[in-house]
Amino acid sequence: MTAAAFPLRVMQRFVEALSVEIGHETLSAVLSKAGLPEEWAHPLRALDETRAAQAYARLQSTLRTYYGRGARGILLRIGASLWKQLLDDSSFWTKTQAALIRGLPNTMRRKPALDLLARILSGGAGSVAVHTLDLDLLLVDQTSPTTLEQSDGAPICFVTLGLIRECLHWADGQEHDIEERACKALGARQCEFKITIGG
Repeated sequence: MTAAAFPLRVMQRFVEALSVEIGHETLSAVLSKAGLPEEWAHPLRALDETRAAQAYARLQSTLRTYYGRGARGILLRIGASLWKQLLDDSSFWTKTQAALIRGLPNTMRRKPALDLLARILSGGAGSVAVHTLDLDLLLVDQTSPTTLEQSDGAPICFVTLGLIRECLHWADGQEHDIEERACKALGARQCEFKITIGG
């Protein structure tokens, strides 16, 4: 089994969004509480993709401990804000794909938008994929860096959930029912997010 990896660009944007959401001083306290060096606040300078995955998991674990139930809302908001940031600083190819998706009829935008998100999150490794389930969609994350060395009694991939929610809202302007129905932190082989489209 290959080591979990996480795209450095996504990690950098995550840390920036986290700093905006909770403040730089609190972020420093969270880093300290997680036993992470201060330079991990600048992951592009200090990390490779394997260490980025470890930092991503440990930061979120510490946030869940630090904020308790409030961490869910914080991480969902961070996920939502990440989508726009990742699009804004993406490659020319990704921006072209995004423009093509926005040119499609609303009802045809959802799966291509999620496919685009999957490519961004997997960093080209293909570890994130989108499947069609009759009228509904399923995003599957085989690596799921959030869950690295984590065990919990409930799904924990709130940032990914926020990203999916914002990606779909960007695509068609609608709110969607999204449920993490399998999570590696619960012992599943992969994390699965079901997006209910059909009524």
